[in-house]
Amino acid sequence: MPQMAPIGWLSLFIIFSITFMIFNMMNYYSFLPSMPKSTLIYKSQQMNSLNWKW
Repeated sequence: MPQMAPIGWLSLFIIFSITFMIFNMMNYYSFLPSMPKSTLIYKSQQMNSLNWKW
């Protein structure tokens, strides 16, 4: 089995590292967390409480 030059290992490491980072960024930014309904209800009640009825 032939030996591999150090520059070959370095280029493989860089390529795999860049691929790993791109994969992680795509997964991180493609996920949209959904808001719980309780916070939405709380915000709507808080906004309604500011409206005074004269």
